[in-house]
Amino acid sequence: MQLIDGKTVSLAVKTAVKDAIAQEGIEPCLAVILVGNDPASRVYVNNKKKACSFCGIRSLEYTLPQETTQDELLALIDRLNKDESVNGILCQLPVPPQISEKAVIDKINPKKDVDCFHNENVGRLWTGNDRLKPCTPAGMMALLDYYNIDPAGKRCVIVGRSNIVGKPMAALMLSRNATVTVCHSKTQDLAAVCKEADILVAAVGRPKFITADMVKDGAVVLDVGINRLPDGSLCGDVDFDAVKEKASYLTPVPGGCGPMTIAVLMQNTLTAYRIQNGMTK
Repeated sequence: MQLIDGKTVSLAVKTAVKDAIAQEGIEPCLAVILVGNDPASRVYVNNKKKACSFCGIRSLEYTLPQETTQDELLALIDRLNKDESVNGILCQLPVPPQISEKAVIDKINPKKDVDCFHNENVGRLWTGNDRLKPCTPAGMMALLDYYNIDPAGKRCVIVGRSNIVGKPMAALMLSRNATVTVCHSKTQDLAAVCKEADILVAAVGRPKFITADMVKDGAVVLDVGINRLPDGSLCGDVDFDAVKEKASYLTPVPGGCGPMTIAVLMQNTLTAYRIQNGMTK
């Protein structure tokens, strides 16, 4: 079994972004909005700031109190949309319950939507006309490419149908000529469907949900989940110790898919700068 090293691949992606920014003599700018004091969100935002610093991207942070109203947040996004010095806008999810995630996503200018959540960018993705890519799924595709795993003609099974991972992952896999099945809570005989996968993607948010009897011998297994166990340790959606005996390639948690999300975010911020400055269509 070959361990897929997300830290190594993410460093390669970020270094390519850093080199491109230096060669082009530009300074893209990413604005990150954090509403409330969710500890996990705080960690993510700090990691994004570090990545920006490494790549040569100017980082702006807007930390708003938990009681911020939807109108206040949308007004901030409107200001950032109009600020030509800001190239990417990211509002860290989840937001407090008084704020609609959909309203936030809809408000961000599609050309600055570095998360690739806006309806326009989702439509572009599904029609093969994408410019910005969904960070986590695109990161997983970069992992496959780094290890020379070609999805063409392979059976890809995705467990989870979220707008953030499952659905866009299906679109990217289809664009690379995989045969795709998306499973969810209503899927019948899930284990049998998973066992047909040449490439199995786990994105359900349930600790060690994918067990060895659900994995075909020699399958490539990508574990998107990150779950904290009662003892404080982290684990993915895959039972790593059992599945490693059957998989040909497997991502660890942490250190697998996670680092790739931020690497693609950096890539998207550079792409957004290029789009807004007429350097790319």
